[in-house]
Amino acid sequence: MLILASASQSRKKLLENSQIEFIQISSNFDESLVKENDISNLAVELSFQKANSIALNIREIDILEKYKNSSFEILGCDSIFEFKGKAFGKPSDKEEAYRRWSEMSGEFGFLHTGHTLLFSIFDLESEILKVTKKIKKTVSSKVYFSKLRDEEIKSYVDSLEPLYCAGGFALEGKGGKYIEKIDGCFSNVMGLSLPWLRKNLYKQEN
Repeated sequence: MLILASASQSRKKLLENSQIEFIQISSNFDESLVKENDISNLAVELSFQKANSIALNIREIDILEKYKNSSFEILGCDSIFEFKGKAFGKPSDKEEAYRRWSEMSGEFGFLHTGHTLLFSIFDLESEILKVTKKIKKTVSSKVYFSKLRDEEIKSYVDSLEPLYCAGGFALEGKGGKYIEKIDGCFSNVMGLSLPWLRKNLYKQEN
């Protein structure tokens, strides 16, 4: 059984649209505990900590009775946007979102999504989840932005969408019309590389 260790609605929709069976459980890991200067490494380490948090606290989650005879694949993801060497998470307010978009207009950056899959089984005797294998990787996509007029930036920021997205934009939302092109995985920009997930889940079945 696949467990998505994230509250992200974008990741949830990607899995649902792909008809991949899963359970969504939010990870309560404190991201501020991870200190890493390399943006790509930070993304994958955060993804691991989110997945591992679910693995460590599985007994507190009310799914074991239903799925106790199942194996579990715990998927952790974390997305960070890199622009000119700077890490852009979610903007703290409208002013920051506006400043970012003024910089990003007509430019490009890299959306890094860290992915972790923990393959595990529940040990009935010890009542713990034993991780048998882990796969970690950061998938990066190059994102090109259109040259925007000032009123377009203001209108987008006023929609408040940028405040809830890594980098301050949502490809699948209102911000999609401001993205010129993408080099790399399309779904990765929405927070989860479906080709990466399919390849690594499929490996375990052969």
